[in-house]
Parts: sequence; C-alpha cells; structure tokens
Amino acid sequence: MMDGPILPAEPLIGRQTVSRIEADYDRFREGMPDQIEQYILEKYGVDVSSRYGMTRIKNPFGKASGQLSVNLEQVKADARAGLGFVVLKTVIAENEEGQRSMKEWAVKETRMVVNQITGKETGELGWNVTWRGRGWYGTLSAYLDFFRSALAVGRAHGMVVVPSCKYHLPCREEAGYALDEYRHTTRMLLQVWNEQPGAGPLQMEKDFSPTVAGSGLAKQQNTVLEWLRQVPYLIKTAAGDADLQLGIKLMNTMFDDRFQLESIRTLLEEGPVRPDYVIYANRLYDSRLKFLGKEGAAYGGPDLSTRNLRILSRLRKMEVLGKLKHPVPPLSGTGNIHSGKMAVEYGLRGAESLQMHTIFQRPNSAFGMRTGSKTERALHELYFHPKDGLITWMLHVKEHQDITGPGGVIRFSDVASWYRNQGKEYFLYLL
Repeated sequence: MMDGPILPAEPLIGRQTVSRIEADYDRFREGMPDQIEQYILEKYGVDVSSRYGMTRIKNPFGKASGQLSVNLEQVKADARAGLGFVVLKTVIAENEEGQRSMKEWAVKETRMVVNQITGKETGELGWNVTWRGRGWYGTLSAYLDFFRSALAVGRAHGMVVVPSCKYHLPCREEAGYALDEYRHTTRMLLQVWNEQPGAGPLQMEKDFSPTVAGSGLAKQQNTVLEWLRQVPYLIKTAAGDADLQLGIKLMNTMFDDRFQLESIRTLLEEGPVRPDYVIYANRLYDSRLKFLGKEGAAYGGPDLSTRNLRILSRLRKMEVLGKLKHPVPPLSGTGNIHSGKMAVEYGLRGAESLQMHTIFQRPNSAFGMRTGSKTERALHELYFHPKDGLITWMLHVKEHQDITGPGGVIRFSDVASWYRNQGKEYFLYLL
C-alpha cells in the first residue's frame, strides 16, 4: 500500500444525498445563512466543530499567518464570513530597546503573484501564490495594538484569534539565543492576552520558516535540529509562571523525507519540553525559481500537499508502531487545502484544524458563489461543492470508513481520530 491519497477519486454516496448538496450549493451562491455550522448539523448530520490546538473552534477552517491577516479589516471580514480561527501575521521578536536580531525579516516585502500550477509528482492542476515572505514590518507596539483589537473582533463573532511570532534563531557561528527578545516579546503578548475577560492560557504559534526567504540557515541540518530542541523550551521559559499553549509551525526543509521526519521526531522527543500542538507544514522552496528578477522563491500547490500528506502518513505509521516515545500532540494541517476533500485527507491523518492562505486569493471566477468576500466564497466552496466539498466527503467516510458518533452524527473530530482507530491498519501496512 502506497502513502498516497486515502480517499478515492469520486465520492460514494447516494444520489439523493448528492442532489440535496447540489441544491444547497446553488441556493447559497448569493450568500450562506448565519449559524451555518448548525444548519449543516441539522440537515446532514455532520458536526464540523473541532479543535485548534487545545481550543474549541466552531469549524476546522482557519486563515494561516501571512499577508491576509495583517490588518484589522481583514480580521473583521473573516469573522463576519464565519472562519473558525485566524492566525495573525508573524511578528518579529524584539527586546525592550526595540532591537531585533532577526530584523531582516521585519521588512515590507509583500508582492504576491497568483497563478495556476501543475504538480510535478501528480500532474494535478492547482493554484499557487508565489512570493518572498517576510514578517510583520511594523513595531512590536503596533502589533500589540493590532492583536488587542483583533481579539475583541474574534470574541464578538466566536472566532479564535492567536498571534504568531518569529524568535531569534542563531546560526552555528553565533554564541547563543537572544533571550532578552524571547522574554520581552512573550511577556508583551501575555499582557495583551490577559486583558481579555477569563483569558486563560495564552495560545500562540512559533513560526519556523526560514525556507520562505531562502535563508542559508535552513541548509544546515544540525542547526535546524538544535533549534527544534531548544526553542519551545526557551519560549515556555520566557513566559515565566504564566500558562502558555505553544504551537510550533514546522517548515518544509530543503532536504529529503528522511530528514523531514527526523526533524519532527526531534521536536517531539529530544527537547526539554514538547510543544502543545504542531502546525504542519509551510511552503516549499525552489532556489532556481525566478521571481521579481531574483532567483529563489516559495511556492505551494499540489506538490506541497502531496509531500505533507506523505510525511504525515509516515509519521502516523511511526506512532502506531510504537516508534515514538509519546503520541503526536494535536495537529493543525496546512498546505494546498483547496477543497473539503483535501481537508478530509488531512483530517484522516489526524489534523483537527486546517490553515489556508492561497484559496483566499483565487480569482472570483474560480468560486461558485457570485457575491461576498473571498473568505465567504471559499467557505461556500469548502462546505458545499457537490464533488469536492466537506459535507460530501464527511458523508463518504461516514459510510465507508465506519465513522459515526452518537445519534448517527459524524464529527470532524472523529475523522481526525480515524488513524488510531479504524484506520490503524492502513498506516501499519504502508510501504
């Protein structure tokens, strides 16, 4: 058995059910109703609620950190559209004097080009955004104001909002980590978070993504592994006595699959502390790709999801064979999530939530909905597309993978548990 798609090419559900989904797809072309999650539950017996990290979310769909979560108007539009969560643009850590060891990441380099792309491995046609990514280019103080306002918007609409941060990552020649930046930035984020009523532990992402800018650091395997051992501990220590739920967003390294799996194992087993959850995995990088007159750029599309799903399948095989010391922590999937079907592919490998970026930049002509924001159009497609939508494929796995909860309801959280229950044998016998 190869570690390709788990789902078949076509969904196997009754014609009557297909007709109901087709009718809703057409019905909601002018806009979806409020409380869409309740509508889907009552009409189809599909519960789309789930978890992002340790936090409950109303649906599994979220916006990944990037240029589409860099200002308050974007957050407001996502909240009105009904996203489950939003990860804000990645801030670059600084110390009390405003100095940044990673200052080369705090520049305004934002131009992105949307195009269709053919996967090298599968020949599949998909969408891609080519860009040279950088972090938040403003000050930490401005980011904190943005974070504070975004949290208020999220609370008003039942949408989880979390910050993302890039901390100092030393190369081999540097003496150590800029601990003053770790302490100051983490404590400032905690301060804003704790202003919320009943705030609980701060939830945040640490972004490991030097490949996005083609950083030479990402070519040093031992250096990468050392970051993965030390950085979660340093962030947790920087929080002092405060409770912090830390998600580590793993990079796609510029090495082979064996090293990719080694990097995950190192993160989960070799450091003083484990992350509370993992986001897997960011863009691919092609040093030969020419973009804006320079060589080297990040890209996504079918090759990204093909690699991510392959690595996650092998990770689950390691887990069910007992080759990991501990179970993999909660997982958030990202990478070419262009359909509900792809969301379920990630879900069957244990992803409880999905982070997206490219889908929100496709041209309006690529969506079935005739009006509304890109986020509204994307959610309409993700839920209701008759062939590739989440409802269709949740009902497929309910029938063919024997995933059913109380009252005959299929829950997305049950799909994300399939790998350790009904699906265990699938991963045991992967080649």
